[in-house]
Amino acid sequence: MNIILLGPPGAGKGTQAARLIESHGMVQLSTGDMLRAAVKAGSEVGLKAKAVMEAGDLVSDEIVIGVVSERLDQPDTKAGVIFDGFPRTTAQAEALDNLLAEKGMSLDAVVEMQVPDELLIGRIEKRAAETGGTRADDNAETLKKRLVNYHKDTAPLVEYYKGTGKLKTVDGAQEMDAVTTAIAAALAVSA
Repeated sequence: MNIILLGPPGAGKGTQAARLIESHGMVQLSTGDMLRAAVKAGSEVGLKAKAVMEAGDLVSDEIVIGVVSERLDQPDTKAGVIFDGFPRTTAQAEALDNLLAEKGMSLDAVVEMQVPDELLIGRIEKRAAETGGTRADDNAETLKKRLVNYHKDTAPLVEYYKGTGKLKTVDGAQEMDAVTTAIAAALAVSA
């Protein structure tokens, strides 16, 4: 099963991805992690990414798709993948659809975790207090900026995936175990 967990920063995507990995043996594909690995490995795509990243620029969709393509060729992805932090735009979603089709793969579901912005800010402030602010993005001001970007660039993916019939929406404001149960139910319908 290949899925996307879609939701704003602080919605709990990382927590739910970890639970899906444990229960389904899937692999979490984080574009940030994949870019760093490609750079470290010195692959052709990694060398392109390194040059862009060292210049302080954002990595292009073409490079990101290249990194995703390389990663999907690894044997551990055969049990299924969870796309994390990707796609972020409709153009990336279309490129992902094309890439999966080229590889004889498909996207089974997109799980949108809906959480009100006010609750997200409270969650981030609580996490920052509990962890001593060890994550650079664990503050309300940074989250507010990330939410603006999410609503502008990533939220349109909801409409895109609704049009494909693959969108499953869950209430991410629920208690963690209830969200896990809701995701499992949504994926059972997709399977």
